[in-house]
Amino acid sequence: MTTAQQETAQAPVRRSVGWIREALQTAIALEHSTLPIYTSAMLSLEVQNYTSYNTIRSVLMEEMVHMAIAANMLASIGGRPRIKDLDPRFPSHGLPGGVEPDLHIGLASLSKPQLRNFMRLESPLFLLPEEYSHESFPTIGKLYTQIKDAITDNAEELRAAVKGGGIANQVGDNIGFKTIVPTPGVDPVDQLLEGITEILEQGEGATGGTIQAGAAFQHEESHYGKFAELWYGREYRTPEPALELSPETEAVHFQGSRIDWPDVVNTLAVPSDGYAKILAADPDGAEAEKELLQFDETYTGMMVHLDELWNGPTATQWPTFGEAVHHMVKFRVFSCFTFMRRQIPQSVIDDLPRLYPAEFGFLNTYTDLNRPVFYGPRFRNLAAAQA
Repeated sequence: MTTAQQETAQAPVRRSVGWIREALQTAIALEHSTLPIYTSAMLSLEVQNYTSYNTIRSVLMEEMVHMAIAANMLASIGGRPRIKDLDPRFPSHGLPGGVEPDLHIGLASLSKPQLRNFMRLESPLFLLPEEYSHESFPTIGKLYTQIKDAITDNAEELRAAVKGGGIANQVGDNIGFKTIVPTPGVDPVDQLLEGITEILEQGEGATGGTIQAGAAFQHEESHYGKFAELWYGREYRTPEPALELSPETEAVHFQGSRIDWPDVVNTLAVPSDGYAKILAADPDGAEAEKELLQFDETYTGMMVHLDELWNGPTATQWPTFGEAVHHMVKFRVFSCFTFMRRQIPQSVIDDLPRLYPAEFGFLNTYTDLNRPVFYGPRFRNLAAAQA
């Protein structure tokens, strides 16, 4: 005999439109949280035009699109995307919304351990180790799947919400971002579901069992597949004879053309204090802090302009977008010729176990402490600190 409490626990969960709005804001924060991580790895590459740089850049650009899709979805159903105060605070355990709580990740240069983190971050459910299956959101896709189910369950109310119009802007219909606007003959619920599908396919793959997107996205490798290519040092290639893709057979699917490991600037993984103790011990720390702060101000400017893009006046929308892009472009030009060329004194590196006893394992894992070590971008959102 089952109790009423057990029956309630076993009953399907019906999530409201209010829950969908909150979940989409979580999705915006989640997509944003990947940007500093991937950008830090990309900026650490000495050369821009090799496979590794282009691979990370392509994933980074799609993550920006996914963030925009989530923001447009939220705006279309009466929500207001909050962007300028987003602050993931790395290093962290897991991602916003309680996604992948087992993942300990931070800001660091490209390395094999960091690539493995990227693969874990983008992992489709069918390639996930069994040890993580108990988590509420063991993959990013699990969160989006629940949003997708909630959209279907609340179809009529969402149709009315889209028809009624949102309080925030739709962004990017003429540059490739998925927008959700009332359109004769088009079901807005289908538009919402298409947005989720684009995010899922590009991130994890079209269906369980594949790490490629569908025909609408030219069957390109998913984010997981792209990072796996860098991990294995080989391009993805379907084996002959065909072999089911699984954790045990994964390596066999990456036997294509060779991908050489790039030259990497050995930046120190960023501790939770944003290098504060290191800067205090560095004789040139004041100058390094000025450069790091200038990067933080550029990053903050991007966040403020992105927020205004959705929540500001439509008359200035595209100049605002241009300002956000301008700030993004400055990331590499500025960082790679200032603090990323500034070596941290060896005496300070030798003192890291004392300075960061609780974080030394993290710093040692994601930095080669046997080579000269440099400062890396710390992505402090100053607007969030003031909020």
